Amino acid sequence: MENMKLAEVAAILADNSRATMCLAMIDGRAWTVTELAHAARVAPSTASEHVRTLTDAGFVRTLKQGRHRYIRLAGPDIAELIERLANHAGPEPPRSLRASIRARRLAQARTCYDHLAGRLGVTLRDAMLTEGLLNTRDGLAVTQHGRNVLAELGVELPQTRRPLLRDCLDWTERRDHLAGALPAAILHRALTAGWLTRDPHRAITVNDSAWPALSRLGLPRETETLQVREKVATS
Repeated sequence: MENMKLAEVAAILADNSRATMCLAMIDGRAWTVTELAHAARVAPSTASEHVRTLTDAGFVRTLKQGRHRYIRLAGPDIAELIERLANHAGPEPPRSLRASIRARRLAQARTCYDHLAGRLGVTLRDAMLTEGLLNTRDGLAVTQHGRNVLAELGVELPQTRRPLLRDCLDWTERRDHLAGALPAAILHRALTAGWLTRDPHRAITVNDSAWPALSRLGLPRETETLQVREKVATS
């Protein structure tokens, strides 16, 4: 994608089916062509053609496991591009009660590729800055206090070429949540520890076991914006 012109990039996502498939894959999972076809409401043969176009453009890559073939976004930079474009487009109005509940859940807490987004992601960024775990004096960075707290929670600072921290504009909150290698590590730890649960549509549920860890990151249990499970249950 790096050698493509702006108009060429725009043309890739101008097709509604390809755009829908990219939005589906923003959950960070690997999808089969059949699953992408179902998400975009097109025939599997049509989905295969779209996957070929997305692959040629560098938007997605193919993973082979035995006889099975899976498709996923090429990396976090592509996911952030999709998220930012979704921010400009705005959310689609829900057409049913189920869609309305799903939209509320996604706005409350969801994944953006491999990190947290929605109100939970934005609130987490604010809390970590307030608690002194992060600072913005020389760009977004982890403080020594933050390193200590994260180590206590079992979150290791990744050694990678990927930026450790960066801001990512949230398309529902219109404010920044945290992206980068460290937020990805935080989400991975939270999911593997059972603090958070992710459903097939990217929505995140905050489990009771999450609160000791979340409070160490500056999020008190009484924070209204994080009562995800209770709010959905009473919707």
